[in-house]
Amino acid sequence: MIITKNWQDYELLDAGHGEKLERWGKVILQRPDPQAIWEAEPWQNQDAIYHRSHKGGGEWEYRKKLPASWKIQYPSIVGPLSFRVEPTAFKHTGLFPEQGANWDYIAARVQAAKKAGFQVRVLNLFAYTGGATLAAAAGGADEVVHVDASKGMNARARENLELSGLASSYVRILADDVLKFVAREKRRGRLYTGIIMDPPSYGRGPGGEVWQLEERLWPLVKESCKLLELDNPFAFFILNSYTTGFAPSVPANLLRLALGGRGEARAEELGLPASRRPLILPCGSTCRWENS
Repeated sequence: MIITKNWQDYELLDAGHGEKLERWGKVILQRPDPQAIWEAEPWQNQDAIYHRSHKGGGEWEYRKKLPASWKIQYPSIVGPLSFRVEPTAFKHTGLFPEQGANWDYIAARVQAAKKAGFQVRVLNLFAYTGGATLAAAAGGADEVVHVDASKGMNARARENLELSGLASSYVRILADDVLKFVAREKRRGRLYTGIIMDPPSYGRGPGGEVWQLEERLWPLVKESCKLLELDNPFAFFILNSYTTGFAPSVPANLLRLALGGRGEARAEELGLPASRRPLILPCGSTCRWENS
């Protein structure tokens, strides 16, 4: 398991009864988590609690007045990465803290390639609010291409770049359907040192295109692998999965098959340690492919 444990502004306090208790800066939030099926003592002092609706979705119960949004930082290996977070209508905050370990990996990989004299271009697909984008830019990538269908998430990514002092980095933020974008990049003959992919289970593109993971992921991975600089010894591909029922070996198999067995793919669970009890909350999985 890959455990992210360097946070200072974020803390998983406890988890149980299908819920997790977290500190985001100075704000304590309680949110649903289907993995936390064990018992937990009653919690107190929550600033807000997300309640699911039987009809789908849910809403926040605010126990104190909170700011609309606030800033937190992750102390990455290349300096602090800053993010604007907020409780959203879908229980999320605009950030997945367990990805901190991947951000450090991305920054280190980019730095190593730059030190060896390579030009580094990184493609971040389903890029959300830009955690991996910030890491690649902070690591010194010559170009980062950030693609997400949501204009709102892209706007937040731009804000996070500015908050992190990375606004002058060469980052292209695009609202596009990832399948169409990858196909165009292939026709243009553009190649990338690193590709990061964080696909949802279900979603829609900016033009209403339907994304269904089980149907679309394999062709997307296969085509995306054709954009890798396979003659670059520092080439890498990160494929994350949050889909319930997908074992970590699934993304590993996808990358091994798409790349014809070349390189090495390591797949592991992602986890966050709780501070109040000796437990680690599983938070999806990740597969890191490296050229070799």
